[in-house]
Amino acid sequence: MKTDDLITLMTQDAPVGMRYGRVLALALGAGVVVSAVLLIATVGLRHNMASVFETARVLFKIFVTIVLAIFAVRLAMRIGRPGEETRRPALLLAVPAAMVAAAVGAEIFALPADAWRANAVGRNALFCLLFVPVLSLAPFAGLFWALKKGAPQSPTAAGAAAGLAAGAIAAAIYAWHCPDDSPLFLATWYTIAIAGVTVGGALLGRRLLRW
Repeated sequence: MKTDDLITLMTQDAPVGMRYGRVLALALGAGVVVSAVLLIATVGLRHNMASVFETARVLFKIFVTIVLAIFAVRLAMRIGRPGEETRRPALLLAVPAAMVAAAVGAEIFALPADAWRANAVGRNALFCLLFVPVLSLAPFAGLFWALKKGAPQSPTAAGAAAGLAAGAIAAAIYAWHCPDDSPLFLATWYTIAIAGVTVGGALLGRRLLRW
């Protein structure tokens, strides 16, 4: 019998799956609440959210980050259980990526070339790079705790999935404050911030998620 098959049989017979599922739900719920409270208690929601919420770019920014968070969390859930199929959840991450690419293309087409840089840089690029990782800390810790209850076959991949999910959750929360609505800004700085958390998750997962 192959090692992977043996691991799968062991985890199916043990009650780890149930514990892992409950712990993951608890960890995610707590992480989202803590991050949301942190946002409100520090920088707060966008001051003109009521007036700009109906604009297409604001709705798109919030929607696409939520979609990314949902798909990334789904991947993290699957990767914590050996034998679970992860290829399809990983491929679904291309959906929000394609949405952002299409929005960037539409904005480039609509704006004059001399406005592209200003829209990409925005007004709060450095703050976005700092605050998205800060907001990711609670869901990141929760996901790692949950994954320790699971049995990921690849600690590095599991850590990266946890980092991606935590970064996406943080981005979805930060979007309610961020005054930069350009898809060019979203594609640049949100991506860099989430990628940083993902890389950090991979490095930590390699050491902390071994079993």
